[in-house]
Amino acid sequence: MVMNPLTRDIFGEIGATGLDEALALWLGAFGALRTGEETTPVAHSLGRVTAEAVIARASSPSFHSSAMDGYAVRFADTFGASETSPKRLRLKDEAVYVNTGEPLPDGMNAVVMVEDANVSGEFIEIIGPLTPWQNVRPVGEDIVETELIIPENSRIRPVDMAAMLAAGHTEIKVRKRPKVALIPTGSEMVEPGTPPKKGNIIESNSRMLAGLVTEWGGEPIREATVPDDIEGLKQATSDALKGADIVVVLSGASAGTKDFTRKVVLELGEVLVHGLNIKPGKPLLLGSIKAGGGHGPHRPVMGIPGYPVSAYLTFTLFARPLILGMQGLCPEEPEVLKARLSRQAASPMGQEEFLRVKVGNVGGNLIATPLGRGAGLLMSLVRADGLLKIPAMSEGRASGAEVEVMLLRSRHEIENTIVSIGSHDNTLDLLGNVLKKRHPDFSLSSAHVGSMGGLVALSRGEAHIAPTHLLDEETGTYNVPFIKKLMPGKKVALINLVYRVQGLMVRKGNPKAVRGFEDLLREDVTFINRQKGAGTRLLLDKRLRESGIDPEKIKGYGREEYTHMAVASAVLTGMADTGLGILAAANALGLDFIPVTEERYDLAVPAEFIETRMLRALLDVVRGDGEFRESVIGMGGYDIRDMGRVMYEGGSATSHFGGSAAS
Repeated sequence: MVMNPLTRDIFGEIGATGLDEALALWLGAFGALRTGEETTPVAHSLGRVTAEAVIARASSPSFHSSAMDGYAVRFADTFGASETSPKRLRLKDEAVYVNTGEPLPDGMNAVVMVEDANVSGEFIEIIGPLTPWQNVRPVGEDIVETELIIPENSRIRPVDMAAMLAAGHTEIKVRKRPKVALIPTGSEMVEPGTPPKKGNIIESNSRMLAGLVTEWGGEPIREATVPDDIEGLKQATSDALKGADIVVVLSGASAGTKDFTRKVVLELGEVLVHGLNIKPGKPLLLGSIKAGGGHGPHRPVMGIPGYPVSAYLTFTLFARPLILGMQGLCPEEPEVLKARLSRQAASPMGQEEFLRVKVGNVGGNLIATPLGRGAGLLMSLVRADGLLKIPAMSEGRASGAEVEVMLLRSRHEIENTIVSIGSHDNTLDLLGNVLKKRHPDFSLSSAHVGSMGGLVALSRGEAHIAPTHLLDEETGTYNVPFIKKLMPGKKVALINLVYRVQGLMVRKGNPKAVRGFEDLLREDVTFINRQKGAGTRLLLDKRLRESGIDPEKIKGYGREEYTHMAVASAVLTGMADTGLGILAAANALGLDFIPVTEERYDLAVPAEFIETRMLRALLDVVRGDGEFRESVIGMGGYDIRDMGRVMYEGGSATSHFGGSAAS
């Protein structure tokens, strides 16, 4: 087969085509494709796209009808009526009672409102004349026969359905839904609900992409998972081409020994692009195959990367414009807002990167906080409010820089999100859930950067609250000295959430017999640490100094995680033998626990936010919600004796929030 001269890669290698170039090539090849048309009942047409102009077959209303409850009359009979000379009209002959919407009797051409008519025996009495067709809905007032209802290539809305029915249509011609075949691949894939064994991966990407296809007006066809077998994949692709407008092979687009998508596409058709100069999503493959065993029209074929974030991003960039275009629609540009970056986002030169971010309105300023960047971090997409595109020739964005964010959520949701930046704790997930349950308008967004990072963000006006548990060694006081140092002159309340137990987490049965910090020096013990600036990291370093232990001699001291659950997972899976964290995280994953200390975990809240509706709702949950408190206690390792109490407020000795402030 002769390769397309526009092909941008070499057999067996992944290239690095620029995004704009790849899109131009892709849409140049398939952007003009359109699906056929079919007839559908108007009642079932919501969201479909018209395949021809819809012209009114009938007028609406189709008869002269009363616009009011009252009396149908001949307007000429009302001439001369006044307050000083009322006009009397005989019922049934000169005035006929009609309800709103009823046809006017023949010869009648105006309606006296019932409240303007004084009934006296067989007559009504009026004190003012009427004009022709007053209080009447004439034929065609809303829709005139032959009028255009909606043009071709219009997505049908509920009001459009009503107008078409009123205009005499019961069926209309619409574009066929583009059929998109999704072929999951990989011998390691198992269906949802199947208990995964070691090495198995639950196949979820096809469901995610199917949801996107439906959202864009297409019809997803999910094929059976194909194991790592080139002939099986070739057959599945050929079969899918018989009934689909687009074929999408999930995973297998990279250059590994079990990645067969490229070879299959080359045997059946041609590769247009293999490898994008973007992050995440580099292994994307775009191809063209003739349907009908090589005798039919060319069909677009995509090889989607296996990591979920890469799959979502590349599918959105390349499948969305085709699916909408096949229906005669143009993709709407995503809503973009300008925000200030809460922390530096470095990016490798030479690659265009799509960074997931959380966005919140803090004191009238929109703040964007970067999330995890791994292509396999599906939860980073779940939590993201938008995407920040960093150009290929940029090294990233500096902290505080103004950036443009392409929104994945509505502006309303962002405006009603409480931005929490600081220390991680499992209670924050519970708090966010109960807040949403009690106050559906509000959400809690948590970015886990450590206690110190949270207070710095608070000082820069980048967060509403900062969870913190920093112990000052000199005074033995939690959090207060750090607030005074980082935010001098700024009024900040410390509201207690919980007291919690910190300790060393080990696998069930403690197979390495870890008893304390001195065991971290053993050659057979690997440690997992928290990031710099985390309160847990400061606690660790304090205990190591007190014990005279050199951190450099601890295997794994330099390896960092950002949450207690990540540390617990590392211990559970054998990546580490132990790590310092909270008892609730150990309990959640069935680990054993060696207690070290109890610490105070507070929410630092600037005074200017305390009385906002969002923060009042959040603090109502903290202070008095029984479900929240019971859930916290149920996790184990927490004491709620001061939950909701103001422990410190600025430099004052008393709190206007109720109760005394402690220092």
